[in-house]
Amino acid sequence: MTTVTVMPRAASEWTVDDLDRLPDDGLRYELLDGILLVSPAPTKRHQRAAAQLFRLLAQACPQHLEVFFAPLDWRPDERTSLQPDLLILESRDLDAAVGDSMILAVEVLSPSTRRKDAVYKRSKYEDSGVAAYWIIDPMVSSILALELVDGHYVIVGEAIGDDAVTLEKPFPVTVVPAALIR
Repeated sequence: MTTVTVMPRAASEWTVDDLDRLPDDGLRYELLDGILLVSPAPTKRHQRAAAQLFRLLAQACPQHLEVFFAPLDWRPDERTSLQPDLLILESRDLDAAVGDSMILAVEVLSPSTRRKDAVYKRSKYEDSGVAAYWIIDPMVSSILALELVDGHYVIVGEAIGDDAVTLEKPFPVTVVPAALIR
């Protein structure tokens, strides 16, 4: 008989090994510095925005990079496992860990994940040296694009509605936020 660890004794004890033993029950389980984060399935609006942005990025992506969508674990350490909605990797090696290969993380906000994505994940990506982070808000049709400069994220582009923003990193692409939910 196999025992499944559902809840360690204290939140600070969660590791990626504990996470790997959780059931596949339709919820999104992530770890942030040893704290378990549980999110419900995303909404249709969230999924449409993520899918449209994936198509846009995949069309513009150069051959040496690759675009992926969640769930795909980014594990920078033993106490963190996050699943950005979209991510771009430098390595096309399918057997390599995501790790340092992630050069862009994209989070599409949902009512249940807004603070987690905009504050906590942003801080972890920044502290871990992820070169670029985009936050898409499908409720107001907006994008906020950040890039790492001297160890801190700075805004390099933002747009709302039908306004377009052209971003240069990790490769040139123009995003119109309202087009992501049409």
